Amino acid sequence: MSALSFLDRERTVAPPGYSRWLVPPAALAIHLCIGQGYSLSVFNLPMSRLLGITAPAPGDWPLTTTVWMFNIAFAVLGLSAFAWGKWLERVGPRKAMFVAAVCFAGGFFIAAAGVAVHSLAVLYAGFVLYGVGLGLGYISPVSTLIKWFPDRPGMATGMAIMGFGGGAMIGSPLAQNLMDHYKGPASVGVASTLATMGAIYFAFMMFGVVLVRVPPPSFHPHGAGAAAQAKLVQTASMTADRALKTPQFWLLWAVLFLNVTAGIGVLSQASPMIQETFQGRVNAIAAAGFVGFISIFNLFGRFLWSSISDFIGRKTTYAIYFALGTLLYCAVPTLGRLGSVTLFVAAFCVIFTMYGGGFATIPAYLRDLFGVEQVGAIHGRLLTAWSAAALVGPSILTYVPEYQVRHGVPKAEAYTITMYVMASLLVGGLVCNALVKPIDANTT
Repeated sequence: MSALSFLDRERTVAPPGYSRWLVPPAALAIHLCIGQGYSLSVFNLPMSRLLGITAPAPGDWPLTTTVWMFNIAFAVLGLSAFAWGKWLERVGPRKAMFVAAVCFAGGFFIAAAGVAVHSLAVLYAGFVLYGVGLGLGYISPVSTLIKWFPDRPGMATGMAIMGFGGGAMIGSPLAQNLMDHYKGPASVGVASTLATMGAIYFAFMMFGVVLVRVPPPSFHPHGAGAAAQAKLVQTASMTADRALKTPQFWLLWAVLFLNVTAGIGVLSQASPMIQETFQGRVNAIAAAGFVGFISIFNLFGRFLWSSISDFIGRKTTYAIYFALGTLLYCAVPTLGRLGSVTLFVAAFCVIFTMYGGGFATIPAYLRDLFGVEQVGAIHGRLLTAWSAAALVGPSILTYVPEYQVRHGVPKAEAYTITMYVMASLLVGGLVCNALVKPIDANTT
């Protein structure tokens, strides 16, 4: 095991003169890879015709079955972040990022085997392991960046988490092009594509593993002192166990759950949704482009909104997410009926800047309330909200439209009710955010 000693925390402490600006690229290397999870909907339709090749055949998996690979992956993300958050704080980001890379790539390989032998059990097992890679990869750079950038925690977490939002921008066209390359008369190319992507992503994640460093105990950024401290809501630190006993933690849990449920449902079905809403006008390639395009705004929003939150505050930033998001979700059905692809896409682009911003702003929100000492572990526990949302959101976007179509609703109209459901979730999030109050200093 001595060959892996470079993963030990003490080997990752930054030497004198190390620039903290080298840490964001390490975080991006991880998050741009694991953000591929947002493009899994690209596989939904091809996986529904693995046997029929050109059209679904008897024995092929229906869409309601394949969407569960997305649900499972993101449910396990939150559970693994919860389970290993304290372990991460103890062993440091390098070891956690390495384990994340092994699990993420290994998940691809197992899923590829599941497709090759047409076994749902093996496919789902692959996405369980893939989800562990997502969870560890997601939280491993975040607390490290907050410690490197105590003067701008929102901007710091935005730099890392924006990579996760932009992962589909790479993953969606990559998957589509690989499937086009591997497909033939007897295959849609999914198995080979998954195996290839596993190898590619492992190599890029190792770049982040090698580059990442933790700050020395005496680290303090030049010129940050008074300004940074003035912005803190909580100057003391609270342990993860004690944070769970506060109403503020559970209000933020609800805030994240409601915001994510609305967005992740759309992401899980983005490709088939736009094809069915605009039948005959949007094909599979254009739909993959839509997935990639909203991912650009997901990425951009993570850095933009989290940076803005350093100036206007986290609570105000979330109020904007929920209020504006509600209006846009209510407008989407009308834009679909008008037949305007441009306005439909534009509305979702704005929605996904705020969806991504919600993820990037929450670690700084937690830092403000609970302090920096165990913010990684607290963040990991809060991500169980993501796990729950990963089950609820995609299920709404999958089963409600399917039910409507079975009862005579045209496919182009099948997503109308779900958009109003998503808007109502955001109203709930607005209320929960308004109830968040500062932590009583006596409770720390």
